[in-house]
Amino acid sequence: MAMETLAQSPNARICKTVLEKYMRLPQPDNKVQATYIWIDGTGENLRAKDRTLPSLPKSIKDYPIWNYDGSSTYQSEGHNSDLYLHPVAVYKDPFRPGAENVLVLCDTYKPNKEPTESNKRYKCLEAMERAAAHKPWFGIEQEYTLLDTDLHPFGWPKNGFPGPQGPYYCGVGANKVYARELVEAHYRACLYAGIDIAGTNAEVMPAQWEFQVGPGEGMKCADDLWVARYILHRISEEYGIVVTLDPKPMPGNWNGAGAHCNFSTLEMREENGIIEIEKAIDKLSKQHLRHIQAYDPKGGKDNERRLTGAHETSSIHNFSAGVANRGASIRIPREVAERKQGYLEDRRPSSNCDPYAVCEALVRTCVLNE
Repeated sequence: MAMETLAQSPNARICKTVLEKYMRLPQPDNKVQATYIWIDGTGENLRAKDRTLPSLPKSIKDYPIWNYDGSSTYQSEGHNSDLYLHPVAVYKDPFRPGAENVLVLCDTYKPNKEPTESNKRYKCLEAMERAAAHKPWFGIEQEYTLLDTDLHPFGWPKNGFPGPQGPYYCGVGANKVYARELVEAHYRACLYAGIDIAGTNAEVMPAQWEFQVGPGEGMKCADDLWVARYILHRISEEYGIVVTLDPKPMPGNWNGAGAHCNFSTLEMREENGIIEIEKAIDKLSKQHLRHIQAYDPKGGKDNERRLTGAHETSSIHNFSAGVANRGASIRIPREVAERKQGYLEDRRPSSNCDPYAVCEALVRTCVLNE
């Protein structure tokens, strides 16, 4: 099945060894390749373009602002198309190793210096700065699904379905997991880049995987997740496999895909922090609609297909919480309940969420009391 997929993919048909000859060419000491990465007008897809710098800047503030054609990224009209990329975080480039080449995550701005509509980082940063004394930590569990080039789940029979869910979660064996090579490549590339990737595992639905980012304080986790997504899509190009973050890629009796967000403050992590966790859950119960609207790029419409109350989800219409309950909106891990300190897990964010919007909503509700 895998070989059939590779044979059908234009990217996978390209001979990969030819590139190696050119990548071995020495890179001039006074040249750095920088890939600028940004979120387009969909609020969930990434774009990127490269430029050569004369040297490696000493800090993120020293990277030049750049422009791009917003009319081709769903962010502006053709008669006023120029938008601006403001560098906000930098990572080592795993696709051009052996030199000081970098991946540069950017915010997007209009000519009037206002953030674009898809720039959720702007308000998230403002919330994190106001909440800095509480040291908010985040860890996000990114689920994703691998597809063939015909957008059918990778490894699934073309004229039927695999066996029912059960043996696939954290599975081992050729009849239980598909494309582990891609997952391993992504894991190592993220570590090289400087992303705080915490782990990975096969998920409940066959052809579905998960990686975890964090814990990171403030903006770090959300920044890391966006760059980890970029790296995942880049690696999938080479394998001729499509990655989708759709929260319900297969209708029917199959698990959807989420981006569960683990959240804590300094007070929650201290002795008897369970009291603060319970306070936060009470606040979240009163802002359920606000969070549902923030937890997918379509204001809750994508999550309607996923948050049904089945397949390890809560109902999108009702707020719930419980210890070790994966069918609740908020899960308190059993270890946290026993130690009476730690964190809570918000299971509502969709796999295609904007982590900036998720982290901002949690801080504004639980810390800033907005």
